[in-house]
Amino acid sequence: MENVVLTFPDGHGTVTAVDDVSLSIGRGRSLAVTGPSGSGKSSLLAVAATLARPDSGHVWLETGDGAVDLAAVDARRGAELRRREIGIVFQQANLIESLTAREQLEAMVWLGSRPSRARRLHARERADELLGVVGLGDAADRSVGALSGGQRQRVAVARALMSGPSLLLADEPTSALDSASGRVVMDLLLGTARELDVALMLVTHDATMAARCDAQVHLVDGAITTAAPGSSFS
Repeated sequence: MENVVLTFPDGHGTVTAVDDVSLSIGRGRSLAVTGPSGSGKSSLLAVAATLARPDSGHVWLETGDGAVDLAAVDARRGAELRRREIGIVFQQANLIESLTAREQLEAMVWLGSRPSRARRLHARERADELLGVVGLGDAADRSVGALSGGQRQRVAVARALMSGPSLLLADEPTSALDSASGRVVMDLLLGTARELDVALMLVTHDATMAARCDAQVHLVDGAITTAAPGSSFS
């Protein structure tokens, strides 16, 4: 990100949600974004996810097709990038209760297309591989509604990785979980980012979780106020 500014109207003028933020995350590295409620953490993540278009600045993402400025893409291109290059894990898993864990991941391939038999087979193999990575290989045929909260969030992590993204975004992914399940999900996020060479941006209120990332930035009123030693953000 380079000098990103994002504002919203509030009925009395405008509120600056992201205030001239610059930062970078390398492939296989993790960045925690912390700050009080209303500090702009989720707005910053929304910009990175192409869910909010900044007023100014650039958001560069290295993809298999070269560098793309996410700040300049339209809604259709943004949706395409979220399917192919950007994985998102939300606070709530937002899974379809009636689908099995495997079907949940396969649906990422089915959306918006009629995949060929070969593509469906590849999707099944990829889904089974990722469910194994998150420790749910034996739960592939279980309905999501029968899984625990921690297991559901692990399915959500696997789903976010289904397309082989360049960037993984996680918005308070452990806040609805007990401490043990939260540690498991955090282990998965950090481990898969390193092993699969994915850049990870984690928004969290949890200082313990944030401290496990390679770098940290703290937001107040949309601006970076502090960065962990060794970080180069502004």
